[in-house]
Parts: sequence; C-alpha cells; structure tokens
Amino acid sequence: MELTLRKEKILASVIAGYIQHGEPVGSKAIAEEIGVSSATVRNEMASLTELGLLEQPHTSAGRVPSQKGYREFVDRLMTPPDLGVQERRWVDSRLAPAMYDSEQLLLCAAQLLAGLSKCTAAVTTPGGPEAVIKAVQLVQTSRRTAMLLMISSAGTMKSRVFRCDYDLTNDILRVFFRVFNEKVAGKRVKEVTPAFLQNLGAALGPMYALVGAPLRALLEAAEDTARTETLLSGQMNLLLYSELGAGGVRRVLGFLDQGEGMETLLRQKPGRITALIGRECGWPELEEASVLVSRYSVSGQDAGAIAIIGPVRMDYPRLTSVLSYLSEKVSTQLTQLARED
Repeated sequence: MELTLRKEKILASVIAGYIQHGEPVGSKAIAEEIGVSSATVRNEMASLTELGLLEQPHTSAGRVPSQKGYREFVDRLMTPPDLGVQERRWVDSRLAPAMYDSEQLLLCAAQLLAGLSKCTAAVTTPGGPEAVIKAVQLVQTSRRTAMLLMISSAGTMKSRVFRCDYDLTNDILRVFFRVFNEKVAGKRVKEVTPAFLQNLGAALGPMYALVGAPLRALLEAAEDTARTETLLSGQMNLLLYSELGAGGVRRVLGFLDQGEGMETLLRQKPGRITALIGRECGWPELEEASVLVSRYSVSGQDAGAIAIIGPVRMDYPRLTSVLSYLSEKVSTQLTQLARED
C-alpha cells in the first residue's frame, strides 16, 4: 500500500519525536505539529500500525516506530541535513593533528565519530589481499640489518627489519631493490606467496643464499598488508540507551569482538551509505541495533569502512551527514598520502 502524504508526515513526525525523546509519541503532539485534529492523527496512526510501520507498546500509550517503519523513513522520507560551516571546521580541526599519519588519522576518525554520534564507531584499516604493491624500499640500519618498506595502492606502508649473517653493502642492497621492484611491484599482495618468493630467489642464481632474510621480510610485509584491522571507539556509549538493556549491550559488545563478523558486516557497497536496521544486520546479537556503513576510498579504489553501531533509535539523518563528511575527508587525505609516497 502506497502511503498518502499525510501518513508520511505522521510517520516521519513519530520517528523524529521518538528519536529525540525515546518515549512513545502521542496524537496530540503530532496534531499540533502538522495542523490536523487529534482524532485524525489517531486514525492515521492506527492505519500505520496495521501496516506494520508503527507499534503500540501499551493500550493507552502513544506509538513507536517499528523496524519496518524506520526502513521506510530511511529509504523515502528522511532528508540528511548539510553540516554547518562551524561543525565542518570543528571536524577538520580535530583531524588536523593526524593528517600526515594514516594510522593515526583512522584512529582519530573513530574517536571523533564516537563522540559526535554518542554511539560506537568502527573504522577498518586499508589494505586487503587485492591491494597492489606500488614499491619496495630498503634502508640500511646497521652493518648487518636493514629495514624493508612496502608501499601499497591502499595507502599503507608496512615495514620489517631483517638481519643478515653477512655484512650488507650498498651494492647488495641495490640488487635487492632492483629485483624486488622489477618482480614484485605491480603484484597484488595475495600473489606474494612462499612459492612465488622461492622462485624469485632461485632466479637470482649465486645470490640465492643471500636473500633468505629479505625475502622473509617481504613475505611478512605482504601478509601484513593483506590483513585489515578494525579500530573501535565508544563501546561504552551503548550504555546510554536503556532500550538496549544490559543484555543487549553485552550481546552487541560480544559481536564487536568477533573479527570475522565485523568484517562481513562492514563489507558493503562503496559509493553510498548503507543503513542496516535491526534484523537486517543478519546477526542475532544485533537484532536491537542499527549500523550505518560508509566505504572510503584511496586513489579512487575502495579501501575500507567507517561505521556507526548504535540502537535502532538513532538519528539517521544527522548521522548520515556526519558519516558522509568524515568518510570524504578520510578518502581525500589518504589519497594525498598515497600520492606523496
């Protein structure tokens, strides 16, 4: 059944009132807001309840949105507001100290989002098995040790220190540098396997005996790049929402500690913000929670996720705007850092 304009207004008003106060919304408040009689609002509320968009917790109480009602609101009725100039400047100023360190930038973004949303924030680090190796650099640190740096298309820079049982020379390091960048640069990190590196070492002929330590460092850096980490902030914010209850908070927090579950949940389509409401999340621990997910990019390539985890009663319009702006800032800065590398 297609909703009439009046039903849409009443549904949006109930949801806005419930998000703000956390209490069932009565017909009188809605009637005053949209300019019709309380009797008319009650009739429309009854119809919206029959459609499964509203629920009535108690016989004499007002209405609260159902998860289906929130879905209708998010898909068709809400209009995310533009962030004000002052709020954008405040976000920029908080991110500024971490702008030239990718890991600190993502951690700062998680902390900032948790504070702005009063929910839990999750940010995944860039990388993954599809990341492409852009370059490998070598820096000698002592007579027999050197640091290997692997730079990827995801904007990551992973380092490993290796030690040889012989003295390193500039000529040896130049050979390593040339071979690694000719044979490894341009490969996806998932292609850098023990078998691949064994073949690479064998192709060096007499120098094969010298490359054991740097090849192990190369493999470890590739494996590190292939892994993504989920940074969490604001877990205790969930205690602010009585509708979750102590048991609900424990279930959500338990889920957040499941690396595999979180990775699956945050793997949404890039280019738009995805709202997963309650049961739509697909995990029983999150049946009373909602998740907003935005994918960020590096150099135009999908790289990671920024997300808000909170109660179903979250301020979807405002938080969509906050998430969109923060995701855009992270994408822009990580792309700049990747180009500088």
